[in-house]
Amino acid sequence: MKTFLIILTFLTLFSGCSKKNAFYEFKMDKEQELAISSLKSSKIVSKDGNVSGVFSAIYLNEVYPETFHNDETFFIFFFTKKEKKVFDQNKPSDTDLKVMLNSKLPIQVEELSQENRFSDLVDIKSDWNRYYIVTFEKADKADLVLEDANASSSILKFKK
Repeated sequence: MKTFLIILTFLTLFSGCSKKNAFYEFKMDKEQELAISSLKSSKIVSKDGNVSGVFSAIYLNEVYPETFHNDETFFIFFFTKKEKKVFDQNKPSDTDLKVMLNSKLPIQVEELSQENRFSDLVDIKSDWNRYYIVTFEKADKADLVLEDANASSSILKFKK
């Protein structure tokens, strides 16, 4: 009987905690959940094998389908050891990184501040990161890569 009471006491104590899990305190709206599921990241690796940065992207067509449906639009952010920007055909520079979707350059590049309209999608805010909205022509697949003459990220494959 004593053993039964001890087991019953422990079961009662532990069953009171079972309704909460690791995600109990997370409060995300639908867009944040979609953004987290769409977020992909890759190291930026130089040709000699050294890591020179980190590249991340969110496919906004998946997060906001009612707003972004005509073209392929991505919210990208990256950190590089040497300060670099994304290549923009309207303001070209040889030192810029090129973001390409299926080996094609974007039709529009917009640099954003650290606090921007998409910063609530991810809680990765840093003075070292660069933030952009990059728009490409409509495509059948979505394989995104960031590269320059000396380094490249892995291909980030997004579901369509």
